[in-house]
Amino acid sequence: MQKTAVITGANSGMGFATAVSLARRGYAVCMLCRSEERGTQAMKEAKQQSGSENIHLYVCDLASFTSIHTCAEALKAEHPAIDVLINNAGIVTTKKQFTADGLEMMMGVNHLGHFLLTNLLIEQIKAAPQGRVVVVSSGAYKIGKINLDDLGGAESFTPWQNYGHSKLANLLFTKELSLRLHHSNATVNAVHPGAVSTSLGVDRQTGFGKKIHQLLRPFFQSPADGADTALYLAESSEVQHVSGGYFYKRQIQDVKGQADDAELAKQLWAISERKVGLTV
Repeated sequence: MQKTAVITGANSGMGFATAVSLARRGYAVCMLCRSEERGTQAMKEAKQQSGSENIHLYVCDLASFTSIHTCAEALKAEHPAIDVLINNAGIVTTKKQFTADGLEMMMGVNHLGHFLLTNLLIEQIKAAPQGRVVVVSSGAYKIGKINLDDLGGAESFTPWQNYGHSKLANLLFTKELSLRLHHSNATVNAVHPGAVSTSLGVDRQTGFGKKIHQLLRPFFQSPADGADTALYLAESSEVQHVSGGYFYKRQIQDVKGQADDAELAKQLWAISERKVGLTV
């Protein structure tokens, strides 16, 4: 039976490289993209590069709970089982911005948007023979801190620290979700992709970061290299029964500080449920 993979942020960078790789391996690939125009172009390119026609576009703006619900309903209607969900999309903003639901943008997209999407698709993931969730985090979690009273850190905004908050939230989400999946065949693991040459840190309005990115590009991995460990977690039999891990270059890593706090992970889950409207 053909496997199904769902990938967020699939129109460029690591997400695009992951989509092409999984399509080449015979997966039905669902590319989730914020922009229908950019997504359509990326889907055409992915079909050309992979030689597969079984690639489909779903518009999903992770900064809008309404958009996430609409996308999830479309996915569930067409895919009763989802073998792989790769929460790849990420954003860095250089100034304080808010989602359609009034949340600090980086925490809203990088954590809460993926939190909602994963929860909406969790029964389809558990319906697969061995469903896998892969969460793209970052070593930037080490500069993050979770303040449950100001989840996104909107009150004291600094770009990279707020990004770190959201990446720390990714690890705590992975930790708690692994416990909740314990009695199923599904697993969840997080990955630090390393320094990857993408447009993640480029502010599209101001161009901030573009010149720095161009200077540093020779030292970065390609998106395909960056996607390697995510693909390993999505496919390898070596990690079939591993859940709740944090991986870098295919090796499980120790996590430090708040990222290892099981009680904080549980509290963050409860607050996240309320923020996204899953509980009152």
